[in-house]
Amino acid sequence: MLEELRNRVYEANMALPEYKLITFTWGNVSGIDRDSNLVVIKPSGVAYEDLTPETLVVVDLEGEIIEGDFNPSSDTATHLELYKNFKDIGGIVHTHSPWAVSFAQAGKSIPVAGTTQADYFYGDIPVTRAMKNEEIEIDYELKTGSVIIETFQKNKIDPNRIPGVLVNDHGPFTWGKNPEEAVHNSVVLEQVAEMTYHSLQLSSDNIYMSQVLLDKHYLRKHGDNAYYGQN
Repeated sequence: MLEELRNRVYEANMALPEYKLITFTWGNVSGIDRDSNLVVIKPSGVAYEDLTPETLVVVDLEGEIIEGDFNPSSDTATHLELYKNFKDIGGIVHTHSPWAVSFAQAGKSIPVAGTTQADYFYGDIPVTRAMKNEEIEIDYELKTGSVIIETFQKNKIDPNRIPGVLVNDHGPFTWGKNPEEAVHNSVVLEQVAEMTYHSLQLSSDNIYMSQVLLDKHYLRKHGDNAYYGQN
């Protein structure tokens, strides 16, 4: 089933070690077919050198395995919760990339300090609140998705304009219109986390860029009158 999506999700997963976003099996990529509402995701704990398109798992939005010989990623319920609530996304990435995790473990959002972040994220990359004991103890992965949704709804954040989040004490999730874009956003998030960390070391004062510059850089790529790139 979903042969083309399987291949794309496989290639997206293999990009994680290529871009040094993961160590061992600390990450996963999924993609959704919105016509069938089926999700292709990395199997749990399978080493990347052993991964093939055929080892990927197909699940429905309730997490039932439709096709595959392996257990899906332990983060599957988080992915599914995001797909159910962020209707425009087609791919999700989770990693434990070190600079992004540094902000997550500190419980700090990544402030929009410069144009690199502004080209992809229309504002701060938010961090979720710490999860409650009962959320950790029961349906942890599903509740991880729920706390991400809560963060975006409470703060009136558009997930299409901020395609990523830091889960408090855990790490980053990014998304996009397809698995490839989700990986792209994950690479960018890690890069801006490192840049911003160093910026904060150089100056702990307000490092925010101006709203005018933020608007210019984000909207020239993503606005109604975008002019970045080729037609």
